[in-house]
Amino acid sequence: MKMKAERELIVEYGKKLITSGLTKGTGGNISIYDRSQGLMAISPSGIDYFETQPDDIVIMSHDGDIIDNKRKPSSEHELHRIFYIKRDDIDAVVHTHSTYATALSTLGQGLPASNYLVALAGPDVRCAPYASFGTQELAEEAYKAMKDRYCVLLSNHGLVAGSKNIQNAFKIANLIEECCESYVIACSIGKPNLLSDQEMEYMMQRFKTYGQAKPQDKS
Repeated sequence: MKMKAERELIVEYGKKLITSGLTKGTGGNISIYDRSQGLMAISPSGIDYFETQPDDIVIMSHDGDIIDNKRKPSSEHELHRIFYIKRDDIDAVVHTHSTYATALSTLGQGLPASNYLVALAGPDVRCAPYASFGTQELAEEAYKAMKDRYCVLLSNHGLVAGSKNIQNAFKIANLIEECCESYVIACSIGKPNLLSDQEMEYMMQRFKTYGQAKPQDKS
């Protein structure tokens, strides 16, 4: 079975999307890229995460061709593939429909430096302009808005996070959703205090060596 370990990770982290409250039903998608082979493993379209098996995971080439066609790939495969083509620092992508990230993106707002944990993604998280799901336009807008960052909000849609491995991509998605939640709550009470550019730069440097999951970790 091609990319057996990656398939198993996608099955595992697909379930975590649900149990962590990052999506509902069959929303969202996950992929992992094997740069040495030029192959992407991606979650299938429309299958319950708790019913998905490793052989349901779809394998696609660097050029977007389906190598293993037992199942139909996620409709957002171009949203994943563009990061593997254009960025060499991302080998895993997590796309969620998480509530608070989606709420901010529905307002057309990104996430400012409201919490030091935002620095896991960058100095802030931008919101990409709206584009229909599953389109090349959405992929292009997300890629542009995530420049120099590891997370982006998709207008009226959700969140995308990327990293060198699925463990960190998922962690970024999860923690940025938490930051979105606290920011939305704070905005409902008053005007949030934001951290300075200098503090965020300091945090970004610290996060390069602190608290990151190793590639072999699955927790």
